[in-house]
Amino acid sequence: MNILVIGDIVGKPGRRATTRLLPQLIAKHQIDLCIANVENAAGGFGVTAKTANELLAAEIDVLTSGNHIWDRKEVADFLAREPRLLRPANYPDGAPGKGSLRLQTAGGVPVGVINLSGRVFMKPLDCPFKAAQKQIAALKEQGTKIIIVDFHAEATSEKVALGWFLDGQVSAVLGTHTHVQTADERILPAGTAYITDLGMTGAHDSIIGLKKEAVLERFLSQRPRQFEVAKANLQLDAVLIEIEEKSGKGRCIKRLQLKA
Repeated sequence: MNILVIGDIVGKPGRRATTRLLPQLIAKHQIDLCIANVENAAGGFGVTAKTANELLAAEIDVLTSGNHIWDRKEVADFLAREPRLLRPANYPDGAPGKGSLRLQTAGGVPVGVINLSGRVFMKPLDCPFKAAQKQIAALKEQGTKIIIVDFHAEATSEKVALGWFLDGQVSAVLGTHTHVQTADERILPAGTAYITDLGMTGAHDSIIGLKKEAVLERFLSQRPRQFEVAKANLQLDAVLIEIEEKSGKGRCIKRLQLKA
């Protein structure tokens, strides 16, 4: 099985890059399932029903998110009615939406997707390690062998720790949030595909997807500035994972950086 997972889609430029490149990627690599992180898809901050539906219509099967999931007020109602948009599973009980999803590919193979948020340098949510165990147990009770985890976290150490913690329990642990693709992709000893960060889909002549001038001024002056999404040099960052269907173990993980 071939699964494509796309790094944080930032604003309209990121959506444009995705819709331009995804059809040829699906055809070229015979993709069975596509997942994308969309927490910055609406104007660089948050996601709306409109932007989510646009990306679902572009043949993305599951949308994951992170700490910006609540930036748009309307998203709570959309989360409640659209199971293909996930929020981190370790938000406290009562948060709208779900943190995991079980679905079947066109070939009838069940796949589980889990979304988690880190706690180091981020909001003090419930423990992502324990939340992962709970979600994995529920998916495996339903006979799900292939499980993909999007860990939206700031600290490399926390991401690496979760990778080792879940090695052999899931098919892949894939980091998001920092918007810079790392070069540490590997298959861990017990068969879990791992990368610290998928990277970013959007304008790469930018500071993590935003116009450079405003971000630089904020660093220099330490005063608030309104940020805008950058538009130049569009690139899609992703990984392509080959997974053995019978065991759910990762066979190969490959980084992609494609100009749009």
